[in-house]
Amino acid sequence: MVAGSVMDVLWARPTTPRRGPKPTLSLEVMASAAIRIADIDGLPAVTMHRIAEVLGVTKMALYRYVPGKDEIVALMVNTALGEPPSTPHPGWRPRLVAWAKSLYERLSQHPWALEATVGARAIGPNEIAWMEEAASALAGTGLTGAETLDVVATLVAQARMVAQQVAAFGSDAPEQAINAALGDLVAAYEDRYPAMAAALADTAAGTDQALDFGIQRILDGVELLITRRGGAHPTTLAAG
Repeated sequence: MVAGSVMDVLWARPTTPRRGPKPTLSLEVMASAAIRIADIDGLPAVTMHRIAEVLGVTKMALYRYVPGKDEIVALMVNTALGEPPSTPHPGWRPRLVAWAKSLYERLSQHPWALEATVGARAIGPNEIAWMEEAASALAGTGLTGAETLDVVATLVAQARMVAQQVAAFGSDAPEQAINAALGDLVAAYEDRYPAMAAALADTAAGTDQALDFGIQRILDGVELLITRRGGAHPTTLAAG
């Protein structure tokens, strides 16, 4: 493999070979090394120099495979996401619940991916495969293409939001941490924020429901729309 553009690297488009020694590394090895660095020290710690150190090669050796860090980060995202897991659940709704939870788990395992997947960028085959899995679950439901894509985007946003909370609070129970912080603050100004004080007082200790609650409420709305149009039942259609 010879260095090319981000899309060339991600989609393995052929490039014109260069003269020189036979390549001894691979994109997969380089991406895995970069992921190990980012998982421990964050995305800013991923540099060509650091990757070269981990792999025991010179920095210049890496440039035979990729032009720079942008390509490395794109490969990292594609590798870390991997292919979407198969969802044997029948029906569009159970499939999307399992899909969204799986996406949340992948993002939680690699918090740096949240930072790496913001803004205009190249999209890799695994990321599109995740979208394909969700879109295929909605095939035959009566939703338009635009509506299907909006459902996928909304579920992605929910998974990202909760994963960001976990990363920010360094805890698997971010709601508890947020509620504790809010509780102390609101308690001091209860007369100014009575509705918040009442809601926090009624919060069950030891529960974190943001992921499940958000997914289910999103799909409640989708189900209502599909039902109004006479579409498929959420537990009987196994599309895709």
